[in-house]
Amino acid sequence: MILLIIVLTIPFLIWGPFFPDLIISLSALVFLVYVIRKKKLYYFNNKPLIIFFIFCAYCILVSIFVAKDFMLSFESSLFYFRIGLFSCLIWHLLEQDKKILNYFYYALVISFSALIADGYIQFFKGTNILGFPKAGDRISSFFGDQLIMGSYLSRLFPLLFALFIVKEKKKLELYFMTLFFLLLSGIILISGERAAFFFYCLSFLFIVIFIKGYKKFRILLSVGSLIIIIIIISSFGQVKNRMLSKPASTITKSIFTPAHDSLIRTAYNMFLDKPLVGHGPKMFRVICKDEKYATGVTPCMMHPHNFYVQLLAETGIIGFSFLFSVFVYVLYCAYRQFKSIILKEREYLTNYQVCLLAGILITVWPLTTNGNFFNNWLMIVYSLPVGFYLHSIYGKNKEEVYKNQN
Repeated sequence: MILLIIVLTIPFLIWGPFFPDLIISLSALVFLVYVIRKKKLYYFNNKPLIIFFIFCAYCILVSIFVAKDFMLSFESSLFYFRIGLFSCLIWHLLEQDKKILNYFYYALVISFSALIADGYIQFFKGTNILGFPKAGDRISSFFGDQLIMGSYLSRLFPLLFALFIVKEKKKLELYFMTLFFLLLSGIILISGERAAFFFYCLSFLFIVIFIKGYKKFRILLSVGSLIIIIIIISSFGQVKNRMLSKPASTITKSIFTPAHDSLIRTAYNMFLDKPLVGHGPKMFRVICKDEKYATGVTPCMMHPHNFYVQLLAETGIIGFSFLFSVFVYVLYCAYRQFKSIILKEREYLTNYQVCLLAGILITVWPLTTNGNFFNNWLMIVYSLPVGFYLHSIYGKNKEEVYKNQN
């Protein structure tokens, strides 16, 4: 039963953060009690989890001793550890029943299919099947007023591809998934979310470059996706204007838009004031109003729209170093995998791990805009591939996962 409840986080994420966060919070606490009672502490005896829990403890200490608004900061840092527990729970479930791979796979395929079909309807018709209208030049499908459909699809795409890699596939299913991924590239483009489309392209290229085998499939997906993107941009002026023309008009001045640039400068000023420990989690929204730090056209919002800048401002160099170390780890793995391909050695990563690592890469990629690092919805999405990846490294029955990957 708990397995099916965990899998339901995939469709529940479409309706908002409440139910997924409730599922994760309760299941994480139950899992913690289970681990302690059964003395299965080996789930936490690995470097990634130890480092993550140290980071959580550090955030709590900064909230208590540094944050200007203790309660606001403490509410985001106190239970942040549940994200790590949830990843461990996925690892544990894979130990118990590898069918969870198929359950997550079909949950993702069904959820993605509904969004893709409804998204195209909304794009061409103006409203989706529930009557939600387009928001100017952007579509949201079942997300309604929340313009995060592209983010949902792009961030979970690597996990779906990983599960597709290890699944036993019939020839007809291979053809279906080829068409599926081609339609996915188009819907993320017309969603109007530039960061989401960038994340999709980044993870797609990472997977295509670093997996082994599937040569014809990779070529077909690459060429087909490029053709679809060119057709959409050539045929629909609103897509071209949002995704190409507007960014091109500002890229000569800054990587980010003027509004994002001013947020980053404000966060940087906050960092300079407390470079070691920062001002406390969730404190940007409070302190950015101070004239001492505010600068630019839009100096203050809920967060500075960049994880690294946010952590520098709110947790200082110490907190920043935790996230940056993950980025360095991903780059190191990519280097080792590339080396094994060039020298035709035994692969450093399995195809399954490459796909999961692509999902982690777009989480820690520094040069783009993103949401609030302590946002519940985002952290749930980010924690999903981590659980599968941890099992692929430390799991007792991890070898069983790879037998269908080539």
